[in-house]
Amino acid sequence: MESYQYLLGIALILFTTKLFGMATRRVNMPQVVGALLAGLILGPAVLGILTETELIADIAELGVIVLMFSAGLGTNIKELKSTGKASFLGALCGVGLSLAAGFGVGMLIPGGDPSNKVYRAVLIGTAISATSVSIAVEALRELGKLNTKAGSTILAAALLDDIIGLVVLTVVMSIGGGGDAHSNGAIAVLIVLAKVAGFAVIAAVVALTIPRFINWYVKKKGTDDLRRFHVFALALCFLMAYVSQTFFGVSDIIGAFVAGAIVGNSKSGGRTEMKIGPLQYLLLTPVFFANVGLEVTRPEFSAHIIILTLAVIAAAVIAKIVGCAIGVRIGGLTAKESIRVGCGMVCRGEVAIIVANKAVKSGVFVPDDMVALILMVIVTSIITPFLIKAVFPKPGGEETHDIHASAAALAANLEERGI
Repeated sequence: MESYQYLLGIALILFTTKLFGMATRRVNMPQVVGALLAGLILGPAVLGILTETELIADIAELGVIVLMFSAGLGTNIKELKSTGKASFLGALCGVGLSLAAGFGVGMLIPGGDPSNKVYRAVLIGTAISATSVSIAVEALRELGKLNTKAGSTILAAALLDDIIGLVVLTVVMSIGGGGDAHSNGAIAVLIVLAKVAGFAVIAAVVALTIPRFINWYVKKKGTDDLRRFHVFALALCFLMAYVSQTFFGVSDIIGAFVAGAIVGNSKSGGRTEMKIGPLQYLLLTPVFFANVGLEVTRPEFSAHIIILTLAVIAAAVIAKIVGCAIGVRIGGLTAKESIRVGCGMVCRGEVAIIVANKAVKSGVFVPDDMVALILMVIVTSIITPFLIKAVFPKPGGEETHDIHASAAALAANLEERGI
């Protein structure tokens, strides 16, 4: 007999994420916090009512892809370009200081194979080095800060951070292989850089052709005949996500974001953003954020796990805030904007889990290390919206002009698209 249990699971996720989201909003916190808590409470860590299934995991992956596509649709390319130097320095300093902080934790707190102590410390640093941008994007969008200078810098820095993290991960894993891996480490890095460059070429070609075609079509047919382009735009999102991940080893969310930015800066962009919104908020995004909580299991705590977890969390949060803030400050942002960028870069995600899994399989990590990194991911996921809420100006506050500037930029962007 065919099981329809998955329908109950999705219904519970949608109901509880909305309920918890409304509750967190009542206390002036972003609704994304409620969605994360809903998954955590429903999942194995607390009540154990739901567990992650293949279907939920697949919907969650679609959710983060569409979330980043939507972020691309709403991105002002001119504002993004203007943050280039600050974004690069912020990403570089954030990764560098996180690597150093994680290395320090690994050297100071015992665990794993003593003969691999240094390599274990390097892996902990690598695990906490890369930012996960999706939760920050949702919190910024909810607060209306995604198109501010700090918001654009967070977005650009997180995307650069992902590429830098990919290179770091490749280097570390190549070195850790021993033997031929040592001599082939440089080749592996060159291959990664070549793949990133190859994806950049593909993205440039798509960026030069798709908007021109859409704009030509709008000029010829008018804006009333654009309905089919919304379907094509979503197909482009999934295609770019697939191509970036499968053929170039670049995260699928970067491919989705690039697709969104390309479509968003055409004359179809504004309407596509409005059409994609219901699909995103009604199903995909709630499942994605709930699934973050569902992936957390209840660990068996010991004094060693507690100390290691607290140290990893402290290193991850402080290093990313300080490192990114210093980098973007050097890049020309104000002190307040620099703190905002640092707080927006705190969230960690898939890179930490990938590194931890590889390290456990290779025998470098013990289960305590894996537990500490998983708890670091969930804690940083939950606190990032709180940090963003705390450091960004409130409506009617001393920096209300940021909101007006964002609105003016959005109006100018829509005008450029002919909307």
